[in-house]
Amino acid sequence: MESLARWCYRHRLVVLVLWVVALIGPGVLSSVKGSDYTNDFSLPDTDSRRGYDLLVSAFPDASGDPTTIVWRTADGSVRDPAVRGKLEPALAEIAGMKGIGKVVSPYTPAGANAISSDGRSAYATVVFKERAEQVPKELVEAVMDRAEDARGDGLRVELGGQPIVHAAGPPGGTAELVGIVAAAIVLFLAFGSLFAMLLPLVTALFGVGIGLILTGLISNGTDLATVAPLIGSLVGLGVGIDYALFIVTRHRRGLLNGRAPEESAVTALNTSGRAVLFAGATVCIALAGMLVTGIGFLNGIVIAASLTVVLSVLAAVTLLPALLGLLGIRVLSRKQRRALRDTAPAGADADAGADTGSASVSTGAAVGDEAPSGAAARWSAFVERRPRAVGAVALLVMTILALPVLSLRLGATDHGNHHESTTTRKAYDLLADGFGPGFNGPLQIVVDGASPAEVTALAERAKAMKGVVRAEVMPTPPGTGVSVIGIIPATAPQDAATYRLIDDLRSEVVAPSGQTAHVGGVTAVFKDFAEVTTDRLPYFIITVVGLGCLLLLIAFRSLGVPLLAAVMNLIAAAASFGVLVAIFQWGWGSELIGFGKEGPISAFLPAIMLSLLFGLSMDYQVFLVSRMHEEWVHTGDNARAVRTGLAETSRVINSAALIMICVFAAFVFSGDTEAAMVGAGLAVAVALDAFVLRTALVPAAMHLLGRANWWLPGFLDRILPHFAVEPKEEPVPPARLTAAGQPARKAEAVEDMTAAGSERR
Repeated sequence: MESLARWCYRHRLVVLVLWVVALIGPGVLSSVKGSDYTNDFSLPDTDSRRGYDLLVSAFPDASGDPTTIVWRTADGSVRDPAVRGKLEPALAEIAGMKGIGKVVSPYTPAGANAISSDGRSAYATVVFKERAEQVPKELVEAVMDRAEDARGDGLRVELGGQPIVHAAGPPGGTAELVGIVAAAIVLFLAFGSLFAMLLPLVTALFGVGIGLILTGLISNGTDLATVAPLIGSLVGLGVGIDYALFIVTRHRRGLLNGRAPEESAVTALNTSGRAVLFAGATVCIALAGMLVTGIGFLNGIVIAASLTVVLSVLAAVTLLPALLGLLGIRVLSRKQRRALRDTAPAGADADAGADTGSASVSTGAAVGDEAPSGAAARWSAFVERRPRAVGAVALLVMTILALPVLSLRLGATDHGNHHESTTTRKAYDLLADGFGPGFNGPLQIVVDGASPAEVTALAERAKAMKGVVRAEVMPTPPGTGVSVIGIIPATAPQDAATYRLIDDLRSEVVAPSGQTAHVGGVTAVFKDFAEVTTDRLPYFIITVVGLGCLLLLIAFRSLGVPLLAAVMNLIAAAASFGVLVAIFQWGWGSELIGFGKEGPISAFLPAIMLSLLFGLSMDYQVFLVSRMHEEWVHTGDNARAVRTGLAETSRVINSAALIMICVFAAFVFSGDTEAAMVGAGLAVAVALDAFVLRTALVPAAMHLLGRANWWLPGFLDRILPHFAVEPKEEPVPPARLTAAGQPARKAEAVEDMTAAGSERR
């Protein structure tokens, strides 16, 4: 790591050019190839997937995503000439737009069932030729504008469907921009320097930018979910900024302690840079745990998120030292640079080091040498004096927050969860009012190889089921051998009764019939997805926790540290999911963050959130415990190790957590429901992890455990490899001489012994 850091520092322009080329090259290729994301939640070997495969074989040309135009009259009927005079020309114009596959109007025989029984509601189906992600926004907006022109005189017109969601949502990158701005403010307040603030942002943007471009290119060759790049940017920005923050903080401390800029940067990379490599590896391993589930939808998220994390780490250990070389001592604030000039030897110019990147100042007492003091030190001492009380209060808080997780219900979000002000939510409500709540989540029984009479009999049995409003045989192309029975449930798609109806249809209608038939539809797909996810979640948790414990066991050569980390991670996960249930499933405060009606938690959320949570929690555990472990190795005093480690790392951990919270919380307003859940869940998880667990519960527990924190059986000590997360820093070397044997033009600093002692404590 030292050699790499020194090479990047000295060849900074070469490194910067290489990173710019790495960004522009794939970017040009991406502009040509584009991307091809999908939203396939179906799983192999499930009943809904078998039904889907039969439908694809019967309707091979049924591509593209539909949009529903819904209208309702305040008085009269939708069949009145005045209403038809507004809607029929609009539908005809929409049908003639380039990119529209077909339009099914309720005023044609094909759409005769699209008028409600009271005659006041109707809908038309507009099918685009492309999937929602590929439909030009201009086309969707043209459809919306033409349909909305028919509003007025007591006639309401709203639109629903995924194309509308994509077009009506905020512009792409809005959430990322908000998160970056918020992170910039936190960084400026923490550093007091514009250049120091920009370093983590630029580093993270390079890593995330290249990662997202490569993700888009990969999507052309494999199935990646539409939410994958959003999750990738969310994770990449969070860890990328944080990793650079840890290194820049260490570098600034080295400068203030009297190190030359190059030596300070190299030391920062050889210490905090190693921790960043370890932390990035833990995040990737935690993400890879999703592969254990065997769910294809999650595999794409693993690719996108892991790619941005890897590139963010690479940027932190290569691009960042190059940028440090370009800035030199300007990473310090003006006040800090003035303090260095005031303590520099006569003739030395502290700011000159900014140009050469090789000079520093010498201090009799290092300016930046600060023994643990202030609020962090006082809090650390308080935790040492009252570990039982602090631990009990922290555990009580986490337990209360975790209680709602007992009612966790997995499912799928839909347009009914959108904010009441959106046209998609209004269309959802209009359909529910006019045709019943189950109309927004129709089911299908897909039958293969049955005669018309057998299919009709199957439809009659389905219609007789409790909870079924309508069951009718749908028209299908002749000669396919596939028949479809459309079923409208009496309850909404997210209602638990609808899930029970799917089970009843499979066990009481399909199974006794002896036909090759499957119950499908979007609601059935999400139900099967939730069940498979729930069944495989324990294996995933065991894998992620086990691998994380193994890494910590090797790093800290202790059984107590990894076991305590595992328990804390599970507590954090339970509390964060408890908050999610309260907000999104119970609806507490959901309107405040732009989320509409309450509903189940997205089925894929547990695997994604647990992966990210375990990985990010491991980051903070590594940065906290590595300092404690260093003190323990030097003194053998557990109380001092815990006290010193907490006092010296809590500020940077809290700053890093605040940045992650800003980045994650920004995704609540991304316009994507699933991303909002992930963003809110991770923001809460990081806040609880940093400000409750790592600041209170973990140090309190470690004080109570005493020397048991560091116990390792002899046989494990002999077989485990030795690995130091952060090697001990070496003292600053004496001033170097020029080739002529004279002191260098700029005074090279010798680290004050007090500062060196502070680093080793």
